[in-house]
Amino acid sequence: MKRIIFILSLFIGLIVMTSPLFAGDKAKESLNQDYKSKSIPELFDSLYQSTGLNAMLNPKEGLESHGTKVSTFNQGWGRLIMMMVCFALFYLAIAKGFEPLLLIPIAFGGFLANIPVADIAGSEGFLGILFNMGISTGLFPLLIFMGVGAMTDFGPLIANPKTALLGGAAQLGIFGTIVGAAILTEYTGFINFSLKDACAIGIIGGADGPTSIFVATRLAPELLGAIAVAAYSYMALVPIIQPPIMRALTNKEERKIKMEQLREVSKIEKILFPITVMILCILMLPDATPLIGALAFGNLARESGVVKRLSDTMENALINIVTIFLGLSVGSKLAAEKFLVPETLGIIVLGLIAFSVGTAGGVIMAKIMNKFSKNKVNPLIGSAGVSAVPMAARVSNKEGMKEDPTNMLLMHAMGPNVAGVIGSAVAAGVLLSIFK
Repeated sequence: MKRIIFILSLFIGLIVMTSPLFAGDKAKESLNQDYKSKSIPELFDSLYQSTGLNAMLNPKEGLESHGTKVSTFNQGWGRLIMMMVCFALFYLAIAKGFEPLLLIPIAFGGFLANIPVADIAGSEGFLGILFNMGISTGLFPLLIFMGVGAMTDFGPLIANPKTALLGGAAQLGIFGTIVGAAILTEYTGFINFSLKDACAIGIIGGADGPTSIFVATRLAPELLGAIAVAAYSYMALVPIIQPPIMRALTNKEERKIKMEQLREVSKIEKILFPITVMILCILMLPDATPLIGALAFGNLARESGVVKRLSDTMENALINIVTIFLGLSVGSKLAAEKFLVPETLGIIVLGLIAFSVGTAGGVIMAKIMNKFSKNKVNPLIGSAGVSAVPMAARVSNKEGMKEDPTNMLLMHAMGPNVAGVIGSAVAAGVLLSIFK
């Protein structure tokens, strides 16, 4: 009986093992039937037809890429233009040192997105998966805010609370842009922004990429890519955009103003600050809780001193990893068919205006404060009220040192700079609450 069972088992095993072989033979036969022999020139021609070079030189009507139809211009010259834009961003990041942590991932993502045929920024492509995972869901902005909280010392703001007014004034660009978007819609025939769209675009004025993405996911998801590109581009280009505005609105005497040394802030004050901010947020603007909550958590971990491992992870490994993914995701929207359209270009223009107005608003507020205060404020630190931390503060310090090498404004500029982070989150909460 055992022998019979053994023989049957062996027989069944042989059938199972050989069946794929027969199936493979059938597949091969089918393949051989479909295959037609080609000459060597025909083989080379087939290879050329599959290349990206051919796709750019011989565009096809009705071609779809990244989920949208691509014009013949964008298939060829459009992609070439965007590649040149990406190379320009590489130059600014590597040769000039303009925020390479942001510009290099964004530029590289944009370059990849413009490679024809690959569809790497499509919904199933590498960049498309990253975008849907972290940007569309709003996850990356919250993780970035957590890291920013862990990296930021709110001591300068606590020591000199009046600098919060400068951070608030710098948010003028947000609300100015809402009006600008409405004007573009009214007086152009090819741009049409709703009030929700205008509010989502307006956040760019705070030079706050994470907040811009967070608001756009809720108010204008169809404009998310363009808004993210504009916000992070202007964050990275702070050293180019801000100095001319700062110099135009101030004179030499104002730029030479030396501010009093900040008082020492106690540890208990630093611990209570994020908790107090959270309580006020809960009472006044619950819609801003995700952003402010992430910021407060990161800062509390830093200032408590008892969770050093968590704090170190948030301000180093976590934020670095998220920055890589976020930069590549944002860069994926630099694809020609996504970028070279009237709506996107309109957002880029509005974003520049918003950022410029926000910079000017902070400087002008500092000049107004000097009219009513004995302790003068250097107007240069007003430009740091935009929430590009710490780039804007560094620019303020650099411009001050050009007039007087002994005038160190960095710590003073950090006050309005971190106030700008909170201010943009508060502005986001206000805009979100309007449309509930």
